[in-house]
Amino acid sequence: MSGNAASSVPAHLSGAERVRLAVYHGFARTGGAPGVAELAGLTRLSGDQVRQELLGLHESRDLVLDPEDADRVVMAHPFASVPLGFSVMGAHTLRWGGCAWDSFALPHLLHDEPDVLVATRCPACDTPHAWVVGREEPPAGEQVAHFLVPMARVWDDVVHTCAHQRLFCSEGCVETWLTRAGEERGHVMGLGTLWRFASDWYTGRLQPGYTRRDPASAAAYFAEVGLRGAFWGLPE
Repeated sequence: MSGNAASSVPAHLSGAERVRLAVYHGFARTGGAPGVAELAGLTRLSGDQVRQELLGLHESRDLVLDPEDADRVVMAHPFASVPLGFSVMGAHTLRWGGCAWDSFALPHLLHDEPDVLVATRCPACDTPHAWVVGREEPPAGEQVAHFLVPMARVWDDVVHTCAHQRLFCSEGCVETWLTRAGEERGHVMGLGTLWRFASDWYTGRLQPGYTRRDPASAAAYFAEVGLRGAFWGLPE
């Protein structure tokens, strides 16, 4: 993990924005989520104030708290503090990738990482896969990403959703896994589409004033990167 020193966030920002930035910069810096005590020091808020802001950020879907421990941040997309099938190795810092989408997004968000090594295993046959993912062009490969949960239901159980956005050897392995798991086919895309999809989705998330995309702008982005159909809330 990176050993860079932490720094406080600007005091003129709202409490919620200070906590959000401290969480995201903590993930970016070390690969893990800062705890309540560290967040209090970084934001100049009390522990109780930090907890209140964390709950608000969870409700606004800016981060995801552990349902069994509200002091613990599980995800702050594209970062995760729990293993969900992907490791992402930068020049000095090892991070968990929250899903295929988030793992491919990390080099686009982390400007001090020109590329990262994304590693995973095929859920169907356990074949290991790794790609060097950068900002210039998608990695080569015939593997495919399968997204199980339609976008309209992503936040029903977001950790389950992210755990089922995986990379497979081929469409054949996708079908094998779906049959074994008793699941319906979701959406399958190649590495090029996945890379384009991930490249700009989180732009600005490490900066003050970031706001999540509303449904209309999200749909426009999906269409722009070549996604179609009801799975994405779009026409065929």
